[in-house]
Amino acid sequence: MDRPIIAIHDADGNETIRPMNDEEYAQFLIDHEAFVAKEKAAKDAAAAKKAAEAKLAALGLTTDDLKALGL
Repeated sequence: MDRPIIAIHDADGNETIRPMNDEEYAQFLIDHEAFVAKEKAAKDAAAAKKAAEAKLAALGLTTDDLKALGL
């Protein structure tokens, strides 16, 4: 697999474009895995919330009803 290309800018305004080195690529993979896990957790939480709201609706309740009950 080709490594991602990065652009490095120095204080003089010069730009260097090159593939990531081993250390940069290792950190990139760690960060990417964390991002994917966070996105999956957010999707799972949204799906769980939707399922819970559907169960409440089947019982004839809303989230406002639960808040009124202190839940």
